[in-house]
Amino acid sequence: MGTEEETTTLFQSVSPLPSPLNSRSSASSSLSSTEIDLQNHQHQDKDDDDDDDDDGDPGPCFLVVGNYCHDVLFRDGVVVGEGLGGAASFVSNVFNSLFASSSHLFHSCYVSKVGTDFAYTHTLPGRHPPLVSPTAATTLFHGHFPSLASADLADRVLKRVHSCDPILPSDLPSSKFRFGLAVGVGGEIPPLTLARLLDLCALVFVDAQSLIRTFDPSDGTVGLIPLKDSEFSSLVSRIGFLKVSAEEAPFLDIDEARKWCCVILTQGKDGCSLFWKDGHSQVLPFPTVQIDPTGAGDSFLGAFVAGLAMGLGVQESALLGNFFGSLTVGQIGIPKFDQQMMQKIKQELERNATSNDGLCGRNDAPKFQKSLMHEELRAFLLEVARLQNTDGATY
Repeated sequence: MGTEEETTTLFQSVSPLPSPLNSRSSASSSLSSTEIDLQNHQHQDKDDDDDDDDDGDPGPCFLVVGNYCHDVLFRDGVVVGEGLGGAASFVSNVFNSLFASSSHLFHSCYVSKVGTDFAYTHTLPGRHPPLVSPTAATTLFHGHFPSLASADLADRVLKRVHSCDPILPSDLPSSKFRFGLAVGVGGEIPPLTLARLLDLCALVFVDAQSLIRTFDPSDGTVGLIPLKDSEFSSLVSRIGFLKVSAEEAPFLDIDEARKWCCVILTQGKDGCSLFWKDGHSQVLPFPTVQIDPTGAGDSFLGAFVAGLAMGLGVQESALLGNFFGSLTVGQIGIPKFDQQMMQKIKQELERNATSNDGLCGRNDAPKFQKSLMHEELRAFLLEVARLQNTDGATY
């Protein structure tokens, strides 16, 4: 269950970056076992990474890492919905709506673990089969919400009832990818797995919930810890984009994180804010009627990455993310997007993209400058949404 200007040299991660651990103190006695493992991982993979750099080809487009889940939603103690959940399922839903299944340019690979009780193998968006654990049940979340009249994401109580096995570095494919997404929801991505994802991908997007969530040992209630106190803090300098919700923002130092990566702060009805090393921008929201906020941030991230891959700038990609987030909150569970609407959006994105390859090109870097077509794209998306509402579509 999910949460919700110039071209800069900030993203030298399109080439492998040195590990931030290399600049740490040599006093190994002060290192945790996880930090020592990360150091060893860095040394073991150095030669392989150097060899991989020689061919210059980042490989397939998307590598998405995070477990599928079973979500049960309660409103005032009454079950109002249940079904497939997990951030990876929302991301997959967006990718499959925007990219043709036959497109090799935008090929996606998903690494997710479930139990033998998983009931959605044949209904997964895009038919992305998970790894099946013979000993652990599928991750199960219960989301408790107040009545619609007072609904607010901050009032949600989220509980992890049980969790599937973690995703290990050895579970990831060995090939290189252009984009990596770390979208764990239940603590299933350990630091070494994130480090391996960073090794494999030219540009990595991380949802903060993958890094700072905690789970009460007695009842599974989800909590948060400061990023600086997590086992992932030493990896932040290798991340390209870090998405954080308004609820999670107090648990990381945005001014510090923006020195290393672009921080995307999603703000619900207020849209989102972008913070990077040399600037800041607010991207406006789209009007919507909220029914279920679950997965809005996941859909946002999927659309944001898709926009970059199709050649949009960072601010235009955030605009697209806001749009898909607004569509998601209007439905319970994985949203169903109108296919005619998706076709219009794809045609518009292709028309406005800076290149056919977008950031799937080898030497492109994210562009933070607001493009001349920003307002035009926003007006188009508003009109598409208005027409769909007129036609009686619900989202």
